[in-house]
Amino acid sequence: MATATKVKIKPLGDRVLIQAVELDSEQVKGGIIIPDSAKEKPQEAKVIALGTGAKDENGKVQPFNVKVGDLVIVSKYGGTEVKFDDQTYTLVREDDILGVVQ
Repeated sequence: MATATKVKIKPLGDRVLIQAVELDSEQVKGGIIIPDSAKEKPQEAKVIALGTGAKDENGKVQPFNVKVGDLVIVSKYGGTEVKFDDQTYTLVREDDILGVVQ
C-alpha cells in the first residue's frame, strides 16, 4: 500500500485522499462466486493525504478530524476515484468520512 511520501497527489480544501483497504474475506456466498462487477465498493480505507483544510466564515482554517494513516469508514457512494501510478485512490470530502476505526 502506498504511503503519504510516495503519493504525488495533494488534495485541496476539506478533501482527503484515501485508498480502499481490501479485506481478506472470501467472496463466495452459498457456493456461488461473485464476479468483480457485482462486488460492493469497500467502505474501509486508509487516509493517504489531507487537503489544505476548509475555512470558516472568518477565513480561519479548520483542523481535520482524521490524520494520515488512520483507518476510516467512508460513505458508500461518496468521493471521486482517481488512478495514479497503477494505484487506485479516492478523493472524498471530510464529511464523507463516517468514522475512524480504533
